Amino acid sequence: MMKSKKDKRQKVRFKIRKRIVGSQEQPRLAVFRSNNEIYAQLIDDGSSTTLAAASSREGDLSEDKLTRIEQAKSVGKMIADRAKSAGINNVVFDRGGFLYHGRVKALADAARLAGLNF
Repeated sequence: MMKSKKDKRQKVRFKIRKRIVGSQEQPRLAVFRSNNEIYAQLIDDGSSTTLAAASSREGDLSEDKLTRIEQAKSVGKMIADRAKSAGINNVVFDRGGFLYHGRVKALADAARLAGLNF
């Protein structure tokens, strides 16, 4: 039976999630990208709560005519700023089964430049 691209990504995602766990002190920076948008969340897996979130669908980003890489960089900077305001400096990065390349890498690099440690 042929597995779809989505099924393959889910299998990789589950393998990653076995090892990566976010806590209150060091939450998980989870990234999801669709064809057009990119989303990032800081998640405390102990209490199953989202501490901060950012996406390319937010008002100021969705109105600008940015490339998808530029959108990812903006989302990375936004999530880092929101983490700083919540008192979070260290995170563990969860690429969500996506390759660490392109938009996912751009988001991670922008978050690092804005002051997040992972």
